[in-house]
Amino acid sequence: VMQCSASLDVLFLLDGSYSIGKGSFERSKYFAGKLCDALDIHLDRVRVGMIQFSSTPHLEFPLDSYLTKQEVKERIKRIVFRGGSTETGRALKYVLHKGFPGGRNSSVPEVLIVISDGKSQGSTAMPAMQMRERHITVFAVGIKFPRWEQLHLLASEPTEQHVLFAGDADDAANGLYSTLTASVCSITAPGCKVESHPCERRTLETVKELAGNYVCWKGSKQPNAVQTSLCPFYRLKRVLIKHPSRCFRTVCSDPCDTQPCQNGGTCVPEGLDKYLCLCPAGYGGDIHCAPKLSLECNVDLLFLMDSSAGVTLEGFLRYKAFVKRFLQAVMGQDSPMKVGVAQYNNYVRIPIEVGQHKDALSLMKSIDALNFSGGGTLTGRALRYVAQHGFRSTPVFADVQDDLPRVVVLLTDSKSQDPVAEAAKYARDHDLFLIGVGSSFVRTELTEVTGNPKQTIVYSDPQDLFNRIPELQRRICSVDNPEGCQEQSLDLVFAVDASAGVGLENFLRLRSFVRSSCLHFSINRDVTQIALVVYGSKAYTVFALDTHTSNSAVLQAIDQVPFLGDSASAGSALLHVYGDVMTVQKGARPGVNKVVVMLTNGGGMEDAVAPARQLRDNGVFVFVVVIGDAQRETLLKVAGSPNYLVHVSSYEDLQYYQDLIIERICEEAKSPVNLCKPNPCMNQGVCILGPGSYRCECHGWEGPHCESS
Repeated sequence: VMQCSASLDVLFLLDGSYSIGKGSFERSKYFAGKLCDALDIHLDRVRVGMIQFSSTPHLEFPLDSYLTKQEVKERIKRIVFRGGSTETGRALKYVLHKGFPGGRNSSVPEVLIVISDGKSQGSTAMPAMQMRERHITVFAVGIKFPRWEQLHLLASEPTEQHVLFAGDADDAANGLYSTLTASVCSITAPGCKVESHPCERRTLETVKELAGNYVCWKGSKQPNAVQTSLCPFYRLKRVLIKHPSRCFRTVCSDPCDTQPCQNGGTCVPEGLDKYLCLCPAGYGGDIHCAPKLSLECNVDLLFLMDSSAGVTLEGFLRYKAFVKRFLQAVMGQDSPMKVGVAQYNNYVRIPIEVGQHKDALSLMKSIDALNFSGGGTLTGRALRYVAQHGFRSTPVFADVQDDLPRVVVLLTDSKSQDPVAEAAKYARDHDLFLIGVGSSFVRTELTEVTGNPKQTIVYSDPQDLFNRIPELQRRICSVDNPEGCQEQSLDLVFAVDASAGVGLENFLRLRSFVRSSCLHFSINRDVTQIALVVYGSKAYTVFALDTHTSNSAVLQAIDQVPFLGDSASAGSALLHVYGDVMTVQKGARPGVNKVVVMLTNGGGMEDAVAPARQLRDNGVFVFVVVIGDAQRETLLKVAGSPNYLVHVSSYEDLQYYQDLIIERICEEAKSPVNLCKPNPCMNQGVCILGPGSYRCECHGWEGPHCESS
């Protein structure tokens, strides 16, 4: 966005001497290419040329040779290091004598950019002064650990704006643009201004320091005699020297300054005037994170919130925020759901009766008014109380009973001080559907309360609690809807991390998880096809989508899966799935939804972002199931959305997430299908959609899918 578009001749003077060395010379070339990003290179605007100098100057290309930015940058990449002494003064005299080769003869402003370590073997004072007399603007750019005092002699005034450091290429490109804007470019990008700030220049200098003393022998005035003495011993040492300075940089207003993202969304700037909102779970109905969920079921719902000392005031406030955000996400203007809130410690009270509020606003105000209680944690007593008093029916006519399903969502992070099993059974026997939400610390107790691990929602950290909103919505609405997709057509691929980072013991757990997951699907040609890929540094197809046509055959094949034990590359695994598994040649069926489930410890994910996006762009859903600690940002980029990322704290806990993962897979299996994604046509055939069908347009091939030559 920030580039100088004025008529301008720019000549690079690139130090190719031995003091720079080949490695730093390559960095200088890269830096020169980055500086070109700040220039609008065109025949009528900015022209660029380059001279390499060492013992003698050498013209690499004149200013009129390449007239697009891409051509200039490609030519810079091909420049070869020459070596020799550092004759900066001779190079400057060459420019003064020859002018800017291919330039416009001083009819436009001329800019000379010297990239050097400043260690010239001849004087540069006179030619630098002549440059100023000729009104040539000189930028001096330091490479490696330069001699800044010599670079200041070369640079135009004010030197703070014309001396740059190649160590930070983006910062230096900004500095070049900022200085040019104040003189020749004149137009600053909208919403941007040049500001100065303190900075420092660094260099390595050799100093002499006292290392100690040693005995030395000296002569004596007396014949046949010597005199001993202590002599100092010095050694040379390289030290880092910092020179304070000021830097001038262009600063642009951030489009996220107005905080456009609602409901806890994170704003990510894209350029100077655009932004993207990363929305929390349950939001994303529009670009500003409006609520997008709806409950899609009619129930009587009671939140039972732990208000004891065990959860602390902070935990209680977090539960209040969670309930509010959940209700904001799922309650529409005409929501049929009736909601209440109870809280407990040693005792139970129901400050918000089920169905008491008819609109969301008054309900939110009542939730805000709830106060922390402290005291003991008697979860068993609370469950028994809400079974008896939590759903008081208030029908219009006394003989009309409310027959909606009754759901209790228990929110706790503290172990109960009284037994819960019998009280929970009492509640379930009174037709209450119990859902437990808490940290892994209380997982066992929550499962004891709900009677089913599927109805237990466990979060890994406080922020992760809010990511569980869609899961809670599904759990509430599963009260009357049996889960599973035994009759849903699906092409499913498991990609399993078999690297050394996972280890053999944990790999066997992953293998067992895949095996038990397959029992949820009806495997045959017409319903679900399953493929299995294992990967380390490379990926291997254990069996393809069309290899096995029965559950028993798949289960038997899974038992033979080998452990690889090398490094992990999730990117190569997803590329393998895209190019060698999810293809018509390997059994993928057009018109059938396609899902990849990646089971990993989070290692080797850096190269997986682009292949995952490629799969999604071709209609393949990518679920990432990560076990243990891993970088959430990278995993989110691979999954594409928090809804497709499942974080499991340990391999032992993986079994508890199986129903959730299967449920999400089945949801995607019901999504609308694009018959041309992924492309069913082979050999570069083009897929053309028709009403409820597709056809392949072949070029040099024949057959329905361009499979025959």
